[in-house]
Amino acid sequence: MGATTLISVEEYLASTYRPDKEYLSGVLLECNMGERDHSRPQTDLSTWLNRRSKMLQAIVLVEQRVQVNPDRFRVPDICVVDRESPEGQIITHPPVLCIEILSRSDTMGEMQERIDDYLRFGVPEVWVWNPRSRKVWIYTAEGAHEVKEPVVRSKDGRIEVPLADIFTE
Repeated sequence: MGATTLISVEEYLASTYRPDKEYLSGVLLECNMGERDHSRPQTDLSTWLNRRSKMLQAIVLVEQRVQVNPDRFRVPDICVVDRESPEGQIITHPPVLCIEILSRSDTMGEMQERIDDYLRFGVPEVWVWNPRSRKVWIYTAEGAHEVKEPVVRSKDGRIEVPLADIFTE
């Protein structure tokens, strides 16, 4: 295992990474992406949500930095924020929803840490989409469950996404 060089929040925020990186207490973390089975559902889902953003009174953002605490920044695959939420280059208020699309190299431990960061920050729910198994899990402060219906619904009923519209291939 190689040595880790710590950087400051200021250095992280002043830097550009392609693709972007998450920042966890001074350590940069690569974001897993770049393969079709990750990219396609991310594109389809963000497009599907964005087409309904006015009706949802929300803004749909892809790979947007979210500051979950003073020294932790996550980059969800998709996040949905209220139209009324404060504007800024970094999301500093809990989104309505964070969505992660599993990549082949994601581990459950890393994903659970990411989910826990979102929930501690105040995100009401996190959706985890697995494009290979075509399953979706919803995580809330109360627990987690696999979606068994043909539609993924937010717990407040505001967002409803038919699985068949996203898992098309």
